[in-house]
Amino acid sequence: MTYEQTGRTGQKRRTRNELIASARALLARGVTSPTVEEAAAEASISRTTAYRYFPNQKALLVAAHPEIEILTLLPEDAGTDPEDRLLTAVEAFTRQIVEAEQQHRTMLRLSLEPDTSPRELPLRKGRAIGWFEDALAPLMPELGEAGVHRLAVAVRSAVGIESLVWLTDIARLSREQASEVMQWSARAMLHQALADGPPDAG
Repeated sequence: MTYEQTGRTGQKRRTRNELIASARALLARGVTSPTVEEAAAEASISRTTAYRYFPNQKALLVAAHPEIEILTLLPEDAGTDPEDRLLTAVEAFTRQIVEAEQQHRTMLRLSLEPDTSPRELPLRKGRAIGWFEDALAPLMPELGEAGVHRLAVAVRSAVGIESLVWLTDIARLSREQASEVMQWSARAMLHQALADGPPDAG
């Protein structure tokens, strides 16, 4: 059993959450890669205690990533129009990224480093593809499951922290303009898929 699963679990859960909150606060203030020691100091927790929860910086940064354990980005009354559903999901996704941009940038940097267990990183779990598949579900009869998946992958390639970084840092667009471009790209891909079919799987 891990340290957090033995004795005084409630207190340990609170301590873990305090360390995560401190790491997020540091990221929000512009500290691009807060260490376990920095998070501990921010939370007024000893370094020795902090390392019992997070043995290294990467473990802390993964835990500090914004919540991603959700199944859909759509409201209950999303309707069945594929374009409305997709644009709603893309808008929610881009808003989530802009609101926690520094955390997403940190996760992007970590995802580019050599890693023997890449699937542990939130950015590499493909959650957004599932969200876009959910938004495009009304197209299942027309495109099939494989076609919807390929379209969702195409949309994800143009929407996310990678696109935001390029559009803002290289193209020098504002966050609002970058979000509009990502929405435009998603809409264009949907229209293309409806006209000529989804992209070839290769």
